[in-house]
Amino acid sequence: MTPIITIRPAPGDAATVERGAHQGLAVTSHPLFSVGPMPWAVTDADGFDAVLLGSANALRHGGEGLRALTSLPALCVGETTAKAARDAGFAVIAVGARGMQTLLPHAEARGLARLLRLSGEAHVPLDPPPGVTIEARIVYTVRPLPIEAPLARTLSGGAIVLLHSGEAASHFAQECDRLGLPRSAIALACLAPRIADMAGDGWAACRHAPSTDDAALLALAEQMCQSGLPGKV
Repeated sequence: MTPIITIRPAPGDAATVERGAHQGLAVTSHPLFSVGPMPWAVTDADGFDAVLLGSANALRHGGEGLRALTSLPALCVGETTAKAARDAGFAVIAVGARGMQTLLPHAEARGLARLLRLSGEAHVPLDPPPGVTIEARIVYTVRPLPIEAPLARTLSGGAIVLLHSGEAASHFAQECDRLGLPRSAIALACLAPRIADMAGDGWAACRHAPSTDDAALLALAEQMCQSGLPGKV
């Protein structure tokens, strides 16, 4: 069977491996990122109407400062982020499946004009509707890691790599090129169309899941496996 690899940082990698096992797939973890907290200025919740959360990392690494904001409703990207927000004490009022931009109409419809975005250093720019303002706080950082020899050997022989973010797609492509790994030996299963676009061209296959959740991504990887080796996908 073609190797299926996740390059997510912990603890997301373990969640993907576990989900894969539930779906009958053997997923191997080779994290190409490490995530850690960043100092940030805790703000007064009275100055905002809601919190925007694009990743569970903001909840994992936001620290004690999050407690000052739990009186605000939260708009989250994905069910994983929404669960982390609820566990941290936030009331989740909207969950988007296609990125944070899709949450802004929910905020506008509810009259939530002053939004506080808690995010990592690398984040997608947003285009708020008229009358809606967004203030960002960077609460965590993601550090890219190199592809090491064991993973390079696996990739050279053909593999399907799961990509959960645009940053992961760009970094993985750069690392493959740096090491001279043949893109034609590697198939990519991406969580969203934007991620596939950021991966670039030349791969054995580059497809995106129909919805932004691990179950759909792993189902896509299984379909790609059943189609044959990456070079034949």
